[in-house]
Amino acid sequence: MGNTFFFQWEVSLMIWLQEHIGKAGEKLAEFFTLFGGEMMLVAIVGSLYWCFDKKTGRFVGLSLLMGVVVNGMVKNVFLRRRPYFDHKEIVCLKPVDKGADIYDIAAQGFSFPSGHSTNSTAAFGALAHAKKGRWLKALCIGTPLAVGISRVCLGVHYPTDVILGWVLGVMVLVLAAVLSEKIRNRALLAGILLAATAPGFFWCKSNDYYSGWGLLAGFLLSEFFEERFVRFENTRNVLRCVLRLIGGIAVFFGLSTLLKLPFPTEFLESGSFGAHLVRSLRYAVAIFVDFAVYPLIFRAGDRFFKKEGN
Repeated sequence: MGNTFFFQWEVSLMIWLQEHIGKAGEKLAEFFTLFGGEMMLVAIVGSLYWCFDKKTGRFVGLSLLMGVVVNGMVKNVFLRRRPYFDHKEIVCLKPVDKGADIYDIAAQGFSFPSGHSTNSTAAFGALAHAKKGRWLKALCIGTPLAVGISRVCLGVHYPTDVILGWVLGVMVLVLAAVLSEKIRNRALLAGILLAATAPGFFWCKSNDYYSGWGLLAGFLLSEFFEERFVRFENTRNVLRCVLRLIGGIAVFFGLSTLLKLPFPTEFLESGSFGAHLVRSLRYAVAIFVDFAVYPLIFRAGDRFFKKEGN
């Protein structure tokens, strides 16, 4: 399944890189690729949102999740197979889904454009847009560049996948900034974004789109609940930040896993419309609880710390 298209220079470059980076280079690539992955980006958005600056966290999260969904929609138009599918000289050093067969395209996803490159550009670019500071901006530019290069070294993306991933990330960032500024009605903004990205249900075949759409839906809905019923306060206390972050990551990944349990593994991995719908709902519930319900405990924690301080 999928399409194969490439420039010969891409294949030659990837083979050369894998022959020369060595074990140290491989470990470095694995490190940098983490900054475009799910765990790291949840931690970054969560740190901003739960701890330091709720408004910035919201904007970075919006840009990131728009990137995830749009990237998935584009991938499922081109249906480009990953490099190691068709070039046995290229080794897959870090599969997207470690628990699945590396040639299971529904689990590993399509190649064009690079999701890690899009996501890191959208997230770190949004942070650079929202916050001032020369060093911060340099870090936010350099990180997506390192992420993209790492994806080529690890054998999971052609260079052109990465280049378009960067371009798509910048486009999503600009769109998120314009929409956030022009559309003050958050309900209207949520409706526009979900309606504009929902057509992907008609043609997308890989898991990344359905995960992303669910995340975007739950994230947008969580804002209304939090503003009406929670209204938690940010904190600069290091211990509180660490506890909030650890708890938030545990809630998200724990709930994502827990919501799988009622369904047979065969069904979840079937690639059917029902399985994709369940995937979207599972991720929507997980992020809604994480960003809207989980902060309810912050007030109790804040009271405890104040009491201990007295």
